[in-house]
Parts: sequence; C-alpha cells; structure tokens
Amino acid sequence: MSQSLLIAFLLFTLVMSFTPGPNNIMLLSSGLTYGFRRTLPHVAGITIGFAFMVAAVGLGLGTVFIAYPILQIILKYLGAAYLVYLAVAIALSGPPKTGEDKRGGPMTFWGAAAFQWVNAKGWVMVIANITAYAAIAPFPWNIAIQTAITLVTGSASCTTWALFGSALRPMLTSERAVRTFNIAMAILLLASLYPVVVD
Repeated sequence: MSQSLLIAFLLFTLVMSFTPGPNNIMLLSSGLTYGFRRTLPHVAGITIGFAFMVAAVGLGLGTVFIAYPILQIILKYLGAAYLVYLAVAIALSGPPKTGEDKRGGPMTFWGAAAFQWVNAKGWVMVIANITAYAAIAPFPWNIAIQTAITLVTGSASCTTWALFGSALRPMLTSERAVRTFNIAMAILLLASLYPVVVD
C-alpha cells in the first residue's frame, strides 16, 4: 500500500466532503428547517449512497459509462434539472408548522441515495477516486479502502453540515428569517450548477 498516496487520498476526500456542494447546502437548509433528528435519513442516504456509488463504479460500473458516454450526458442534465427543482423547493420552504403534513418534509434516505447518481460534484469525486488514487492498493482492496474512507469522511461531513443548520434554529426564529436563509441556500444550490452547465 502506498502510504503517501493514501494520505493524499484522505486529504482529497476530506476537502471534497466538507466544502460546500449540493449535498452540504441541502443538509444545512434541512437542519435549519426540520432539525437534526428529522434530517438523519437525509444524512444516511448521502453517506451510504455515495459510498455505494464509489464501490459500484470502482468495481466495474464505470466501464458502462465509458462504453456509452451518452449515459453520462443524460445523467448530467437530469441532475441539473433535479437541482433546479430542489432549489425551488428549498426557496419556498419555511419552518414547519405544528401538526403540519409531513409529506413536504426533509429528503428521504432513498431520495438522498438516488440523488448521488445525478450529483455533478459526486461524479467529480468518484472519477478522481477511481483514476488518481487507484494505486493506493492492489485491486479490489483499493476500492474497499476508498469506499471505507469515503463512508467515514462522508458521515462526518454530512453530520457536521446538518448539525450546523440545526444550530442556526435558535438564531433564525422568525418565518421570514428562515425563508430568507433558504432562498440564499437555493441561490447557492443553483450556483453549484455552473460547472455542470459550462462543462
């Protein structure tokens, strides 16, 4: 095992996991709007869904995208459309009322896990994982190591962003303040589309 490459991979994963992107922005907004406990399925969906994506692509699914590059283009634009939809939903959301119908609640585990497959930042991370850091160990141990590290750093990052959003709840007590914050998060989410659209 290449120790220096493993350290480089760990640093890359930490930076990519903790920097703002669609997942983290949505977790921040969900933590504020719904609280940490109700955001936990979203946290788990991102963490497990992304780690599964790393494993699946690393173990051979990536060859499908090489053989059929049109699939990547389709996923890219599906992801962009879904991000626009999520940005609108976040912008229009306010704090939940007591007894409010929970159908408009936080993202579910399966919704968050499925979102990883159309998340542009997620694809950048996966492609870098599989190409630049594949030599950390012989195959398939390299994929197992990458998946495990991604699971740990993803869990830490997602939990941190959701807790940060939840910690803002006492400071943003009015419906207007929550709506203003969520509109700002929606704008940031739309801004994250720029690399997808121009690429």
